[in-house]
Amino acid sequence: MAWRRDIHAHPELSNRETRTADLVAQHLRSLGLEVRTGVAHTGVIGVLRGGKPGPVVALRADMDALPVTEEVDVPFASKVRATYNGQEVGVMHACGHDSHVAMLMGVAEILAGMRNDLPGTVKFIFQPAEEGAPAGERGGAALMIEEGALDDPKPSAIFGLHVFPYPTGDIRYRAGGIMAAADGFRIVVRGRQTHGALPWAGIDPVVVASQIVLGLQTITSRQVDLTTAPAVVTVGAINGGIRLNIIPDSVVMLGTIRTFDTAMRSDIHQRVRRTAESIAQSAGATAQVVIDSATAVTYNDPELTERILPTLREVAGASHVTLATPVTTAEDFSRYQQRIPGVFFFLGITPPGTDPATVAPNHSPRFYVDEAALPVGVRAMAHLAVDYLSRTR
Repeated sequence: MAWRRDIHAHPELSNRETRTADLVAQHLRSLGLEVRTGVAHTGVIGVLRGGKPGPVVALRADMDALPVTEEVDVPFASKVRATYNGQEVGVMHACGHDSHVAMLMGVAEILAGMRNDLPGTVKFIFQPAEEGAPAGERGGAALMIEEGALDDPKPSAIFGLHVFPYPTGDIRYRAGGIMAAADGFRIVVRGRQTHGALPWAGIDPVVVASQIVLGLQTITSRQVDLTTAPAVVTVGAINGGIRLNIIPDSVVMLGTIRTFDTAMRSDIHQRVRRTAESIAQSAGATAQVVIDSATAVTYNDPELTERILPTLREVAGASHVTLATPVTTAEDFSRYQQRIPGVFFFLGITPPGTDPATVAPNHSPRFYVDEAALPVGVRAMAHLAVDYLSRTR
């Protein structure tokens, strides 16, 4: 809890987690682990080799905070301000990554204390930039993997967790897709600039962009079968024009696509392109569509999920381990799962007596973590590592 509060009071944005990384590295070194720093900018990898031969398992925590100004009234509230994409912003651990780091540091201490009895090796991955690297930079799980996070030694499985506004200490799991693939898109609509009083003398990209927004909504409401898997298409930003009486040359639209099925993901990409381009063409404009396939589905290996359920139930109590509904937020933990089997689960942090449906969600300036959940998370990750090593031959 002390680690969590310290990290919470000193949050750092993606690819800037130097203080957090130093704290982690010093702790891992004090435990006698092999430590590598500077992975994917600020990532830290610790290797704990057990006293007995066996497989390798990885445990992962993310370290970065968000450009959010904290509104939670706690003694360790963040007062940090920084620059994000050229703007001065408040910085807050509004997604709970401070808890993830603190819990994994605790797991490292527990397992290091029993290294002589460990039948194998535990790899601790402390990852920067899960929330996405700043503009013009690379980072996150993809760069961690590029720079050897899953090599030397190579794990045969990986586990991770995320705090979420479920009841404190509850664990939610799901085999298969538990979190969505997240793809960003950018649509540039080009028309022909003219006076706002003479719209017939040009081609209005504002009107075309408006029609595209409405057209995109029919993809999920009328064109794909949502009974097979959830999907979301959202336009989050439209920018164009500088004066009330000038129809601009172009409009830029930004949005996100969330899916749980690979075939549906590809199909929606094609439909977004076709919809935007066809609507623009019908008005004499053009639409350039670029889709960035950023984060894949967070896909829990079904066999591994079934195998670890007894461990989770023993740790949290069977009645507190329940099936999660798919969540349309995304996680770059999926990058590791594309390489090796992995399981990612949720840990509840909503205090008793509070309705989880009424609390501030992750990424809110009022996001609150009930620290009573942290010991459950520590025990879950520690037991998963030991049980996996002990039962894998």
